[in-house]
Amino acid sequence: MPIVQPDRVDLVVRKLLSGGVVAIPTDTVYGVAALATHADAVRALAHLKGRAEDQPVAVLFDSGAALAPYLHDPEVLDRVMRFWPGALTVVVRARAESGLAHTIVTDAGTIGVRKPDDQIARIVIRECGGLLAVTSANRHGHPPATTAEEVAVEFGSGLLVLDGGPRLGGVASTVVDLSVEPPRILREGPITAADLGLA
Repeated sequence: MPIVQPDRVDLVVRKLLSGGVVAIPTDTVYGVAALATHADAVRALAHLKGRAEDQPVAVLFDSGAALAPYLHDPEVLDRVMRFWPGALTVVVRARAESGLAHTIVTDAGTIGVRKPDDQIARIVIRECGGLLAVTSANRHGHPPATTAEEVAVEFGSGLLVLDGGPRLGGVASTVVDLSVEPPRILREGPITAADLGLA
C-alpha cells in the first residue's frame, strides 16, 4: 500500500474502521495504529511489530468525552488535563466490560492513555471514534521511525502510511500511574514529578 498525504486521510480512516492496521504521525515519532475496540486488529498490530500480544498498547485519544465511557473513574483525569495535549501518559483503571480489546487492558485492569500534540494524529483519532491503540512504528528492538519513508522501509508496501512529514523524536512521555493513591511516576520525561505536584 502507498504512502498517502494528509489530504487522503479518508483512506487511512477507512482502513482503520475496517479492522486494519496503519501508520500515522504522532507528536514524537510515527506510530502503528489500530482500533482500540477491535481485538483482531490489536493482535495484528502486535504481530506486525513482533511483540507479545499480552504487552499492553497505549491508547491515544482526542477528547476526554470520547475517552470517558471506557474509564472506571473519568474524573481522575481532571488533575492532569492541563498537560494535554502533550508528553504525558496516564495509567488509569478501565471500566469493567469496557469494550476495549483485552490486550489493551492490563491484568490489573488498567490502561495507559495520552492525548498527542499533533493535529493530523488527532484528526485520524477523532474520525475513528475518539481513541486508537497506537505504538511506535518499528519492529521490536529497532529504533522508532521518524519519517513515512522509514516506516515503509521497516514494514514494506503492505502497510498504509499517512505522511505527516518528519517527526522530531525527542524524549519519551512522562508516565504517571493514577490508578493508585498516592499517584506514582513510572517514567519521568518532559513533565516532572514537581510539575505534577508529586515531588
